Amino acid sequence: MNTTTNRTALGLAFLLTAPLLAQEVTTNSSVLDKVGLIISQGQSVAPKIIMTGKGSLIYVKPDDVEDSAHSEPFSHGDYTWINGNDRRHTALLDSKYFTGRLLLDVNTVYSNQNPIDHTVVGSTTLARTDEMEINLGAIGGDYHYDNVRASILLQLGTRSTVVPRNDGSGYKGQYDLQDAYRYFSEANAGYHFNVWHGINVDAGLFMSYIGLFSYYNAENWVYQPSFTSDNTPWFFNGIRIQTFPTENLKIEGWIINGWQSYAMFNNMPGFGSQILWRPKEWFEVLSNEYYGHDDQDDPGRYRAHSDNSIEIRYYNNPASKGISRAACSLTYDIGWEQGDGVNGFHSSATYGPAQYFLSGMVYNRLWFGPKQHTACTVGAGYINNPGRYLVLAPTGQASPLPGTVSVNPLTGLMQTQSAGIDPFSMAPGSQFLGWDATIAFDWMPSDYFTWEFQIDSRHASVPYFAGPGGVTSPDGYVTTPVGPGSANPNWTPDLVKDELQFIIAFMVRF
Repeated sequence: MNTTTNRTALGLAFLLTAPLLAQEVTTNSSVLDKVGLIISQGQSVAPKIIMTGKGSLIYVKPDDVEDSAHSEPFSHGDYTWINGNDRRHTALLDSKYFTGRLLLDVNTVYSNQNPIDHTVVGSTTLARTDEMEINLGAIGGDYHYDNVRASILLQLGTRSTVVPRNDGSGYKGQYDLQDAYRYFSEANAGYHFNVWHGINVDAGLFMSYIGLFSYYNAENWVYQPSFTSDNTPWFFNGIRIQTFPTENLKIEGWIINGWQSYAMFNNMPGFGSQILWRPKEWFEVLSNEYYGHDDQDDPGRYRAHSDNSIEIRYYNNPASKGISRAACSLTYDIGWEQGDGVNGFHSSATYGPAQYFLSGMVYNRLWFGPKQHTACTVGAGYINNPGRYLVLAPTGQASPLPGTVSVNPLTGLMQTQSAGIDPFSMAPGSQFLGWDATIAFDWMPSDYFTWEFQIDSRHASVPYFAGPGGVTSPDGYVTTPVGPGSANPNWTPDLVKDELQFIIAFMVRF
């Protein structure tokens, strides 16, 4: 059958809640940036996915798949094994002009501290204990016509609250940017230029380029990441320029509002870059850099950060009935702030206390059986962050950030406080050391479903995690008044140094 013959596309694509009618498949090709995939349509088979780098997707003409795929970026291998990458081999919700995406992420977690208010402190993945929690429900997709493309993914769930609360830029000016943007996980548009192996120029809201782990847990080796990924950005708002000088190399440049910020803290944008190199299917080197001014009322203070990872698949025997694949990742971050009262890596009587970030994490993953339907991952990490400028601030009455909800003891009305009654210090000179260890077991009966059981042990040098008394009130409810003038004037949040979590997660991705 001639490849130009019209045929009905397989599957339906969805954007938001409206179905998109299946399109006729021709030999026209489109180029699109998305999740690091090459999707090729052809003959009477489902679209095939070949992993590329994060943020690069190219639709290849059926006639050219065999020959030209070798000239496309990262087309020389299968990268579904990589931590932080999409592991699907087929895009189900695909059509000629639109590729739909749907994600649902549900978890339940038990903490040995058993906080009375069921609140998790120090995580962007987990929010509640001893309950079923909808972490993320996301729906949307990617439009692609010739070289024009656009992506939009709407999100609901606890993550749309837990992640934006760490961004203080929205308190500058008006229009409540946190509520305006929190329900987008991605919203960007751009154009692909047929230069080298591709150049993409896009603007809008993106997933962060910093950190090894993906925002979408179904793409990660473990559910709750180490401090290095959890305490670095999950999103950026700005302009991204991707270039692919060779089929093994991606170089990105970024101009953004700031470090995981919807708005701009001061009068200068942030600047970033990424270099991704994959000389072989089994090896990846990733380096991300950032520079910006991201501290409220401190325009003379700058932030620099470098995030670097290596991933190696050191064993691959798909036919094995035992261990059929093995891979490891190593990540190391270094950063600092300097100016306006802080002094990078060295404390000074003249320039202020040291304020820096050192962290690392290592993971090892084993897959079992010829179809790799089961896997086991072990990992560990640490953080040293004097000044606490990247520490995830506790919530509730321990929060140093605006937004704590409570009852006014004098009026009996609900109020929003500028901070909790006993806020966790984020002042320059404050010390914070943390470390964690984890083991996770995955069952993946298909590319579109993951069940995970994870045991995660976390520790801090200062009281930080939610203890048995919680961070809300004596009975755990925000409607119970606390503090001066209330029936509980001496109550304070209960923070502890250690936490052991048992996590069960169900993740679906189409």
